[in-house]
Amino acid sequence: MQIPTIISPAPQNAVLFAGRPLPCVIRSAGPVALARYVEFLTAHTPNSNTRLAYARALERFFSWAALHHIALERLNPILVSTYIEELRGTHSVLSVKQHLAAIRALGDFLVIGGVLPFNPASSVRGPKLVVTQGKTPVLSAPDTKKLLESISGPTAIDLRDRALIALMVYCFGRVGAIVAMKVEDYCGGRIRLLEKGAKVRDLPLHPQAQAYLEEFLKTAGGGPKAPLFRSVHRLTGQLTDRGMLRGDVLRMIKRRCKSAGVAASTSCHSFRATGITTFLANGGTLDQAQLMAGHACSTTTKLYDRSTHAITQEQLERIRF
Repeated sequence: MQIPTIISPAPQNAVLFAGRPLPCVIRSAGPVALARYVEFLTAHTPNSNTRLAYARALERFFSWAALHHIALERLNPILVSTYIEELRGTHSVLSVKQHLAAIRALGDFLVIGGVLPFNPASSVRGPKLVVTQGKTPVLSAPDTKKLLESISGPTAIDLRDRALIALMVYCFGRVGAIVAMKVEDYCGGRIRLLEKGAKVRDLPLHPQAQAYLEEFLKTAGGGPKAPLFRSVHRLTGQLTDRGMLRGDVLRMIKRRCKSAGVAASTSCHSFRATGITTFLANGGTLDQAQLMAGHACSTTTKLYDRSTHAITQEQLERIRF
C-alpha cells in the first residue's frame, strides 16, 4: 500500500483516501474525527502491511455500522461485541482478532484526540487462539531442489527467479525484505535485509545462494542503487528499472511451481518456513534459527519448524495390544 493521501480541497470534505472510500460514519462525525482517522492510518501506523490490514478491517466495521444506522458517538461495547460475534461466523479466529485489534487501536486514538469519551472496544474480549504450529505450506527438501533445478534457463528472468527463491530459502528472508533490496545490499558474499520494525539484518550467504545470485547479476547488471530484483515489461519481456512487488513474486512462484510439478499451495512465505524446517532437521539449533530469521522470540521461530511434527508409520506401530 502506498503512503496514503487525501484527495480533496479540505480534510473535512474528503471522500477518497489513498484511492479507498472513507467510511461515511467517519465523515459524518465531523472534521476532527476525519482528520484523526486519517492520522491513525498514516503517522500512527507506519508499517504498510499493518496499515492495509487495519484499513480493510475498519472499512468493513464502519460499513456494518452504517448498515445499522449507528453513528460514531453511539458505539459502545455491546455493539462492538455484536459485530465481533457476527464476524466469527464468516472469518477465522486469527482474522477476527486482527479486526478487533484494529477497532480497539482506533478507539484508543480517537479517545486521546478527544473525539470519543471512551473506547467502545476496550472491554470486548476476542476469541482465544492457541497456535503451536504454523499453517504455512512447507516444501520437502526434494521438492525444493526440484523447483530450483527446474529454473535452469539462460535468460535474465530465469536467473532472477532462481536467485530470488534461493535467498528466501537459504536466508529465511521475508518477501517484503527481498524485493526491497538494492544491488548495493549484496557485497562480499553478504546481504543486508531491511526487515519488519526497521530492523537491519546483515547475513553471510549460503554458497549455493551466492552462486545463483552472482550468475544473475552478471547477466542483469544494474547500478548500486538499482533494485536487485526488477520486474518484467509485459510487452517486451525484458527487465525494467522498477523493482518487483510482492504480488509479482507470488505470481512468479505459482507459475514456477506449476511448471515444476510442485504443490500449488506454495506461497512466498513457504520458502522461509522451508528453510527453517530444513535447517533444524539437519542439526541446526533453535537459537541459531531464531537469530538467522530475525525473530524476537524463539516461540515464533518454532512455529515454522515442521521437523518434529511428522508422525511416521513406525511410530504408530508402537501402539500394540
